[in-house]
Amino acid sequence: MPFLSEGVHGYSCICQPGYTGSYCQTPTVFSFETTGGFLHLQTPLLGAETYFNITLSFRTVLKNTLLFQRGSEGVTLSLELQETHLLLDLRSDPQPNATSWTLTLPQDVSDGEWHTVEAVLGVGTLLLQLLEPCQDGDNCSATAQLETGALELESALQSTIVGRSDEGGGSGSFIGCMRDLFVDSQLMVPEDWLSSSVVNVEQGCSHHDRCLSGPCENLGKCVNLWLGYQCLCLRPYVGQNCAEEYVTARFGQEDSASYAVFTITDQLESDTLYLSMFLRTRKESGLLVLLANSTTEYLKMWLEKGKLMVQVNNLKTLMGKTVVNNGEIHFVGITIKEGMMTLQESDHEFRRMDVQPVSLQFEDVVYVGGLLDGHETSAFGGYFKGCLQDLQLNERKLEFFPLDASVMSYRPDRMVDVTPGCTSDDSCSKNPCQNGGICFSLWDDFRCNCPPSTKGQHCEEVRWCELTPCPPQATCRTLKQGYECISNVTFQDNTTLVYHGNGLISRHLASIVFSIRTRKRNAAVLHAESGSDFVTVSIQDGFLVLELLSGPSSSSSLSPVTLHSPRPVADGEWHVVELSMASPWANYSQWIMVPLDEKDEPTISDGMTGNLDFLRESVDILLGGLGPKSGWNLIGCLSNVEIGGIVLPYYGPAEVRFPRTQEEKFNKLSEEPVQTGCVGEVVCEPNPCLHGGICDDRFNLFQCFCLPGWGGDHCELNTNTCASNPCQHGHCSVQDLSYSCMCESGYTGTNCEVKVDVCASHECVNGGTCLRGFNSYSCLCPDRFTGPYCKPPKLPVSICGDEQQNYTCFNGGNCSDTNMMCDCLPGFSGHW
Repeated sequence: MPFLSEGVHGYSCICQPGYTGSYCQTPTVFSFETTGGFLHLQTPLLGAETYFNITLSFRTVLKNTLLFQRGSEGVTLSLELQETHLLLDLRSDPQPNATSWTLTLPQDVSDGEWHTVEAVLGVGTLLLQLLEPCQDGDNCSATAQLETGALELESALQSTIVGRSDEGGGSGSFIGCMRDLFVDSQLMVPEDWLSSSVVNVEQGCSHHDRCLSGPCENLGKCVNLWLGYQCLCLRPYVGQNCAEEYVTARFGQEDSASYAVFTITDQLESDTLYLSMFLRTRKESGLLVLLANSTTEYLKMWLEKGKLMVQVNNLKTLMGKTVVNNGEIHFVGITIKEGMMTLQESDHEFRRMDVQPVSLQFEDVVYVGGLLDGHETSAFGGYFKGCLQDLQLNERKLEFFPLDASVMSYRPDRMVDVTPGCTSDDSCSKNPCQNGGICFSLWDDFRCNCPPSTKGQHCEEVRWCELTPCPPQATCRTLKQGYECISNVTFQDNTTLVYHGNGLISRHLASIVFSIRTRKRNAAVLHAESGSDFVTVSIQDGFLVLELLSGPSSSSSLSPVTLHSPRPVADGEWHVVELSMASPWANYSQWIMVPLDEKDEPTISDGMTGNLDFLRESVDILLGGLGPKSGWNLIGCLSNVEIGGIVLPYYGPAEVRFPRTQEEKFNKLSEEPVQTGCVGEVVCEPNPCLHGGICDDRFNLFQCFCLPGWGGDHCELNTNTCASNPCQHGHCSVQDLSYSCMCESGYTGTNCEVKVDVCASHECVNGGTCLRGFNSYSCLCPDRFTGPYCKPPKLPVSICGDEQQNYTCFNGGNCSDTNMMCDCLPGFSGHW
C-alpha cells in the first residue's frame, strides 16, 4: 500500500491470511498432524479491567475437538467443537460454588475449510463471534452477561494451551491447521515459540483430502478424517473400503427344503423392532422369517402370490404392493415402533398399519426360510427358494457365513441345505424347450430361443401359418395347438360334404356359426342325426330355419325346437348366421338366433333342448345337402361352418402340407375337392338384354338396365317416353326413343327443372343492385349514378332564388343573375 509521509514516498504490506512481517515474509500457519500435539503459551499478567481475548483461524474435519483452553486452577475458558458447532465454556472452581457460562453458534465449521473465530472475556461480558465466513443475516455471535465479582481473572488466565486440554490425553486433541493466532491482541508467530512449549506441532499446513483418491468402493461415501478417512458403506457392503460383501445365503437349491435357525443371545433394551434384508426369488410363495418366543410366534413374514405378507401377534396382516418374485434383488424391511408397523419395499414403497407393540427378547428364536416341520411350513406356501443377504435384526446381523470383519452379529444354531452364494438352478438340464428350441439358463429360470415357426415359453406352440400349410386360395388361422384353412366355397346342386368328430372333443358344443349367400329358396345347409337326436339347418321358402332335438332318449318331455329368421336370406346377399344356446353351461336351454340385421330382435325358441354334444364322434355331419338326389342340395356359397368354435374344414389331409395337430377337430370324410371362392352362374354371357340394355350380374340372377323407350326384363318392350311426365315446367313431345321438353317462360333445363335467374347475367354497374321482375330486371343505382344500367354519373344540384321565389339547377348548373335562368355546363341546356 503506497503512502506519502513528510514528503517521503513509501509503502506498507497488507498481508494475506497466514503471513506477517514487514514484507509478509513470516508464515503464521501451523498444524497438528498427530494425536496429542499442543502449544503452551504464557502471557503477561493483566489488570482486572482488561479484556482477555483470543482470535484464530482454523480448519479441521473433526466433529468433536478442543481448540484451546485458557487458565488452569480456579477459572478455565475453553473453545471446542461439539458435533461440528463452536462452543465457548467459562467455568470456575472449586466446588461446591462452581459457576459456568456456555455460548454456542449454529454454523457447521467441521468442513475442512478455514474459519476465523474470536473469544472475548471482559468485565461482566463473555463473547463468542465467528468472523469469517459469515453471511448477512447469519447468527454469527453470542454473548453472556457475567455476575460482577464472581470471577477473579488476573492470574488465572495467564496460561493458554492450544490443541488440547490441560489434563492432556488424546480424546479431544485437535487435528488440523491453525493460523493468525492472537492472544490478548498479540500475534503468536511459530518461529518465536520455545521448543519446550511445542509438542507435535508443525509449521505450515500440508493437508490434502484423503477422499480425493476415491478409496471407497461400491458407492460407499467417503468421510475425510484429516489424517485418514472413513467409508460409510451401502448395504450389503462392509469393510474399511466397502470392498467386502455379506455372504449371500442360497435357499432351496435344486428344490431342496432348506432353512436356518438363530437364537437371540443378548438382552436388547429397545421398544423398536427392525428387520431388513436383500431378497431374490422367482417363487410365488414361501416362508421368509418367523420370530417366536417360548409361548407364541409373534412375527411372521412370507411370500404369497409374489407379494410380501407380514403378520404380528397372529392378528393383523399387512400385504406389500410390489411383486418381488421377478428374479431381481429387492430390499425389504419391517419397522415396528410405538404401535405402528411400517413395511418398506425396494427403498420407495411404504405400507403402514397399527399393531400391538412387540419387542425382541433374550432367547427368542428366529427361523429363516422355513420351520423344522415341513407340514407347518406348508401353511406359508412351503420352504423359501431363492437368496437372502445382509439379514439384519435391530443392530445385529444374522450372518449365515460370517466374515472376517468385526461386526455385531448372531451366528446360526442350525442350517439345513443353505449354501453360500446365489447360484442358479440348472433349469436347462431337464430340456424344457420343445420343437428344436435352444435353452438359455437365466437365474432360477430359462429362456427358449424358438425356431421361427414356434412360440411359447417352451416353444410348444407351432406357428403353423408361417409354414404356409394351406392352399393358396385359403387363409391360415393359427390355433393354440394347430391350424385351420379358412375360405369361402361354392356349392353346386350335386355337392354334399360329410364330416366326423375325431372322438377327442371335450368341450360342449353349443353353437353353430357361418355365413351364407344363395338364391335357392329351399335347401339343406347342415344336417346330422344320431338316434333320436338330430339337427337341421335349412332354407325354407327363403327363410333360414333351425330344427333341433337333443337330450336323453328316455326324456319324453323334450320336443324339437324350431327357429325361423325374421327376414328372408335367399336374396343373393351375404348373411351372417349365429345359432347358440341361451345358457350354454346348462344341460337344457332355449336356443337363440342372433339378428341378421341390426334392426331385428333376437329370435328365441319357445321350448328347450340340449346341446350338440352328440356330434363329437361317429355321427355323419352333412354339409350342403341331404345327399344325392334329395332335391334339397344347396346352390350358393358358404364360409367355414363352426360348431362350438370348431371348424368344419373344406380341405382334406391330401390338400394341406402338414397334418392338423389340434386335439379337438372335425375331419372331412368326403374326398371330392371343393370349389373355393364364391362364384355364381354366368348369367350375362351372352348378353340377355336387348336394344342396347346393360346386364348386371346379381349372383345367379341378372338385371337389365334399358335405354330410354325400352322396358321389360330383357328391354324387349317399347315404352312411351313421355308417360312419366318428365317435363316439370313444360310440355313433353316424343322424339323416336327419347323425348324433348318445351319449357314454360322462366324455366330451362332438359326437364325444365331449372328456374331461370334474370339477374344471373345482369349489366348493372357502379354498384347498382339488380331487381328481379317478370322475365326482366331493373337496376337500383347508388346516389352518384343514374341511367338504366347506372353508367352515367349523377351531377350535383344547385338551389337558387330568394324568399319570394326559388328554382333548382340540375346536372351541375349554377345560379345566374338572370331571372329564373341557370348557367349550364357544356352538353346541357334549358332554363334549369
